Amino acid sequence: MSQEFKWGILGTGGIARAFARDLTFLNNHIVAAVGSRSTESAQEFAFEFPGCTAHGSYEELVANPDIDAIYVATPHPMHVAHTILALNAGKPVLCEKPFSVNAREARQMVDASIENNVALLEAMWMRFLPHIHQVRKILASGILGEIISVTADHGQRLADQGIVRLVEPSLAGGALLDLGIYPVSFAHMVLGVPESVHATAVMTDKGVDASTSMLFSYASGAQAILTTTMIAQTPCRAVISGINGWLEIDRTFYNPAAMRVHLYDGTITEYPSDYQGHGLREQAIEFANIVRAGKFESEHLTHKNTLEIMELMDLIRNKIGLKYPSD
Repeated sequence: MSQEFKWGILGTGGIARAFARDLTFLNNHIVAAVGSRSTESAQEFAFEFPGCTAHGSYEELVANPDIDAIYVATPHPMHVAHTILALNAGKPVLCEKPFSVNAREARQMVDASIENNVALLEAMWMRFLPHIHQVRKILASGILGEIISVTADHGQRLADQGIVRLVEPSLAGGALLDLGIYPVSFAHMVLGVPESVHATAVMTDKGVDASTSMLFSYASGAQAILTTTMIAQTPCRAVISGINGWLEIDRTFYNPAAMRVHLYDGTITEYPSDYQGHGLREQAIEFANIVRAGKFESEHLTHKNTLEIMELMDLIRNKIGLKYPSD
């Protein structure tokens, strides 16, 4: 493998373009190829990135011998097929969140990674951002004391924007999988797997969730209070509270963001953010390091972590009655 890390982008939608553009902040990560269902779409995407090869099928893309890894950026229900396609071709895969539609698909993807001895990582980019690394350090220091609660919300006004994939059950639409995955993953990172889960939702006329609220309870006595909606813009902040103080992350908590620690004695420590760009490239750096080290998963988001999160998402969906054709 050369010093350059060459990416093949599987899919040409908005998140694929955002990821590819964020890679341009890095000197050694290259958008080397793109695959689409049509040559025209691939060529249009490739035009923005000099040297990018356009492939008119996903099969052609994963067969490209010059690619170091594949970034899967197709709609949710297609993640399982496209990830396994790439893994079976021997290509490491960074797969967009939500990792899959359900835990059953997630297990198939992880199994394919193990069987092919190829790296696989959920593209929950939040987990790899500088301020989240700082969050981990703060938690590990014990300065907040025993954690009592986590609160996080993620709301965007998307339901009335004509975005088909968000409203159709056949495309695993709804707020939970697209937006709610962020607060759920955040709570999991801080507190792990809850002992019990309560959830309620407001459903659309097509049967996907417009808004969902969740309460996770833990054996330690801690709770996580999480909300998500695609009806309206919300503050998108997160707070971790302990008996000795709290850590608050400003809008938007899952993006590069400023934050601060308030201690019980009145001390306030600021953590400003001067990050440039979207923030999608940090997961690319992590994944390249994994691949180059001959590893198959990240210590910051293991396969076990991803499976636990998808099992949580299944449980929440069951409680709010959110069903998809692929279930």
